[in-house]
Amino acid sequence: MVAAVEGRRLSLSNLGKVLYPATGFTKGEMLDYYSRIAPVMLPHLRDRPVTFRRFPDGVGGKSFVEKHVPSHAPEWVTTVRVPSTGTGHGWGGSGYPGEVEYAVVADQPTLIWAANLAVIEFHVPLWRAGPRRTLPGKPDHLVFDLDPGPGTSIVECCRVASWIAGRMTGRDREPLAKASGSKGLQLYVGLPARTSWDAARERALRLAQAVAQDHPELVVTSMKKDLRRGRVLIDWSQNHPAKTTVAVYSLRGTADPSASAPVSWDEVRDCERGGDPQRLRFTPDQVLDRVQRHGDLFASLA
Repeated sequence: MVAAVEGRRLSLSNLGKVLYPATGFTKGEMLDYYSRIAPVMLPHLRDRPVTFRRFPDGVGGKSFVEKHVPSHAPEWVTTVRVPSTGTGHGWGGSGYPGEVEYAVVADQPTLIWAANLAVIEFHVPLWRAGPRRTLPGKPDHLVFDLDPGPGTSIVECCRVASWIAGRMTGRDREPLAKASGSKGLQLYVGLPARTSWDAARERALRLAQAVAQDHPELVVTSMKKDLRRGRVLIDWSQNHPAKTTVAVYSLRGTADPSASAPVSWDEVRDCERGGDPQRLRFTPDQVLDRVQRHGDLFASLA
């Protein structure tokens, strides 16, 4: 099938292919979702190098992560060259020994082109490439990735999120929350311009450690698996130029189709009080309905 998307001609294939066997959700339905969510999703993707997670045989098959822009990408797909982190030279030095050319999802045709490659998940860093393409850019927000360990769920993540937000009251921009679309919850906090990566990481670490010290029965900041049973990990280490988090409104490669969706603080508190993890799990149709009713709850980050 050939479709015209904002003046670009795209060859779309296998629209009836089932990507989520548990529900019968097809590739065509995924393309429809990304087409309709594009107006609010694209502002969060623009100028950010995107890492794709592709599921050519659906979520029941093997997936793979793709950082290099595919060689067969249309010439109109915007790209950006990012210093390689696999060389041992780190970020920010001179004379990078290697680069990775990433795609930048700058418009709806690029989003649909990528989705047609069975890209279900879109992951982006916490920085944008500036007009002069100085890379990596400065962090534009902090992120706290709340990951529930065995015996916990997003319900406990909501409790931890409230503790983090409470420590920021009166000093910072209000944190914004989003369901990861998988198991956990993520908090984003806008940063002042020109904040350094070292300052951002140190601040995230200090706050995470303070919450863990106050609530050791539920919170850890260490990745060690033996410490995580019955606790929520505050992953502060995501605040690094080489790290990515799932983009807001991206679908996830879970058994049932769900999306990483912004949530209000009222919803966070309701989930904690009600104890039902399903309150913060949203299907593609539910996400589209939420955007129609409430707009983009992450608009201030864009």
